[in-house]
Amino acid sequence: MSPETKDVLLIGFGAVGAIYALILQKSQKARVTVVARSNYDAINSRGMHIKSAKYGDIPGWKPDRLVKSVSDALDRPYSYVVVCTKYLPEVSATPDILRPLLSVPYTSKHPQPTYVLLQNGLNVEQDLYYAAKTAKADEEPRIISGSVWITTNLTAENIVLHGDFDRLTLGVYRPSDSIATSNTPSEQAVLDDFASIVTAGGGVASAVPDIQGVRFQKNLWNLAFSSFATLTGHPVTALFRRQNAEKTMPAPYIADVTAELIEKYTIPAIRGVLNEALAVGRAMGYDESALPTAVVEGTIAGTKQLHMVPENNHRASMLLDIENGRPTEVEGIVGEVVRMAAHKGVDVPRIETIYALLLVVQNQILRERGA
Repeated sequence: MSPETKDVLLIGFGAVGAIYALILQKSQKARVTVVARSNYDAINSRGMHIKSAKYGDIPGWKPDRLVKSVSDALDRPYSYVVVCTKYLPEVSATPDILRPLLSVPYTSKHPQPTYVLLQNGLNVEQDLYYAAKTAKADEEPRIISGSVWITTNLTAENIVLHGDFDRLTLGVYRPSDSIATSNTPSEQAVLDDFASIVTAGGGVASAVPDIQGVRFQKNLWNLAFSSFATLTGHPVTALFRRQNAEKTMPAPYIADVTAELIEKYTIPAIRGVLNEALAVGRAMGYDESALPTAVVEGTIAGTKQLHMVPENNHRASMLLDIENGRPTEVEGIVGEVVRMAAHKGVDVPRIETIYALLLVVQNQILRERGA
């Protein structure tokens, strides 16, 4: 590696973390240390088996360095700390996960890194921003917020399935409700630098002035489709993939007798959720150029097109969490929209109902885990 190679710490070695750790290492611009909290033993002994339509079949892959905890990675400064954990503030807030980096002696020895948050949901950056500002009052926290489009699942503790695309949109987090129209030169420089590492590794990355609008639009899919999949216990294909007329097909195909009823009742309910979210976005200041009305029908049509394909076996991450008895990202994906709506005085009865039901599911998982 060249002397310009940057040390990068990546935390959270699940499906998204594994693919982006691979991308960063492939760039030859980053020396990647990965914190594998729950699957360290499996990765340390057997490596991660990455099965990717884009990057190939890579058995036994390992990053440059693998550690069990953030505390084990404090021997050096990092240019970037990439957070790929799930956003679960009711279980373990991001500042708690990163506490060793935000505490003495680390803060007295090293400058704070640029944090890159690759997490689902809205306002996931806020608590880290204020924790980092408290940790080093003389440094303005640098947080890059990332919106990730990717189809990838962790099918075993050291096996990742990945499709043929990944796309990352990056923007600087600012603790303000105002909508930015441009980046400062220093903001653009840090965004371009991290994006250059991703693209050198074969990934796709771009920078925008207002990442929150992008995150809001991306959250629409999880808010509607991931929530419905989670609450019904079936993948999104169950909404669109009709039974073959010539032979009986197994779940999640739709029986002919109920296909028209799903089209009559279920799809309009999803459309209603998306329209409520659109109203919240308008109240937040996102006009037609930032959040087009067509995003509602576009989200439904695009999802239908992808999930009617027989080869599509993707399961929403929220559904996978529930199936595996893990807490899911209800607060960032759904709860935060409810709170935004309340703050702006927007009625969102459908989204509130989804939130109410998911809270019961989440509570039972937390109880069973003893959280």
